[in-house]
Amino acid sequence: MNTPTDHDRDDLRYAEYVLGVLDADARAAVEREIHDNPQAAAAVALWQRHLLPLSEDIPAVAPADYVWARLQSGLGLAPDIPAPAPARRRLWDSLPLWRWLGIGASMLAAACLVMLFSTPLPAPITVGAQYMVSSIQQDNGITGWTAAMDIQHAQMVVVPATPAAIAGDRSPELWLIPPGGKPMPLGVIARDKPTTVKLRPDQLANLTAKALLAVSVEPAGGSPTGQPTGPVVAKGPISGA
Repeated sequence: MNTPTDHDRDDLRYAEYVLGVLDADARAAVEREIHDNPQAAAAVALWQRHLLPLSEDIPAVAPADYVWARLQSGLGLAPDIPAPAPARRRLWDSLPLWRWLGIGASMLAAACLVMLFSTPLPAPITVGAQYMVSSIQQDNGITGWTAAMDIQHAQMVVVPATPAAIAGDRSPELWLIPPGGKPMPLGVIARDKPTTVKLRPDQLANLTAKALLAVSVEPAGGSPTGQPTGPVVAKGPISGA
């Protein structure tokens, strides 16, 4: 069983994965966890919901010419840095510029993590009550998507794992199937990025451990009838996170 320290360390890795600051090996390890572990997929989806809006509030700012010189001098790298390029050379052709941009991005990511861990999240996670998850598996046993449901905020984040290829003129559509009831459409989901689904009160009322999530292949834009018209390519039960 994981200790609280192990859980915190894993949660930090998931945050770093969303920020893009992990090295290639660590990133590959997290992607394997997302594929194999619905709880890891749910944690990554929640960090995406918390972190990605931060980038929308950061305006683009062009650095002044003296900024790079001060950074080089402060780090003791000035003797090894080539002289400034002639005015005729384009700024974006400068290799040192791209190096410093990478350093700046890492410093910004670290600052974001410090801010997040020093500020309480809006609502605590209550196991088995506020969050639910589902691993939506295809007929070949491979997980196509994972879903994390935030009951308190009435929303679901659906993250693609390894979905099978679907024709370009067709769309994968997500359905909630209550026990003994008709499928309820939750909307078209993406094949290559997370999709956030807002849940209506009637959908929340049917979001139980006895319900299923399913994905069918529909015409572009979704089913025209409100019920699945194409083949169901993946399905999975819902459980507490």
